[in-house]
Amino acid sequence: MAEQHGTPSDIPSPSGLGLAAGFGLQGISQGLFEGGQAGRGVYDALRSRIVRLELVPGTPLPRAELARQFGVSITPLRDALQQLAEEGLVLIFPQSRTLVAPIDVTAIREAQFLRMALETEVVRELSTAIAPEDLERLRGIHKLQSSLVGDADSIATFQELDEVFHMALFAAAGHMQTARLMRSRSGHLDRLRRIFLPDAPAAADSHANMSAVIDGHGAVIEAITAGRPEDAAEAMRRHLRRTVDRLSEKRAAFPEYFG
Repeated sequence: MAEQHGTPSDIPSPSGLGLAAGFGLQGISQGLFEGGQAGRGVYDALRSRIVRLELVPGTPLPRAELARQFGVSITPLRDALQQLAEEGLVLIFPQSRTLVAPIDVTAIREAQFLRMALETEVVRELSTAIAPEDLERLRGIHKLQSSLVGDADSIATFQELDEVFHMALFAAAGHMQTARLMRSRSGHLDRLRRIFLPDAPAAADSHANMSAVIDGHGAVIEAITAGRPEDAAEAMRRHLRRTVDRLSEKRAAFPEYFG
């Protein structure tokens, strides 16, 4: 099932930043936000909760309450909300209200197409040349992620490590600005990944998903290590195709989440 409907109260800082920093990848989770530091903190926290479905589609985002909770003025809050609106994650109705946007299927398919094109090319490049320390970083992320398989209480951490792994590929290839662009277009796709169908026990569903992710990452690392560009690209294609598996079923199970 999906995560629980939340409210804007007690908004945490995104945990993925700490995981990334632990692997020497400070700043990889930053998108294309160009406002000040206060606005970035609001943007990162709100985006994290929206993507994780802690703030589900339709949740109101009252500006006065949010400004009070974050301890910021209206200006940085407005900047953060405008960036989220540009990414299609919130709907702003001038002089009225701001809501978390529904999940957009067209945006999902466009993000999947973009991600497939970019990430297959990245792993091709890395298969021809990768620094030893970058390869070890990928193996370290994979090892830590593997240790969480089957732990239902660690799903959020597992998903954060999934993002860190993919961003580490871009970092190793020297394409971080491209990664930030891709991330800014992937919010709807990322929300889809957080929906679990109610047709099987949650533990079994999450265990199968986690195992498949680990297998996919392992195949990519193996092909990169062996210097096989086409095998790496194919491994990445197979891995990414899973992201939109059961889209129709998820939409049918949670129609209120989709536009």
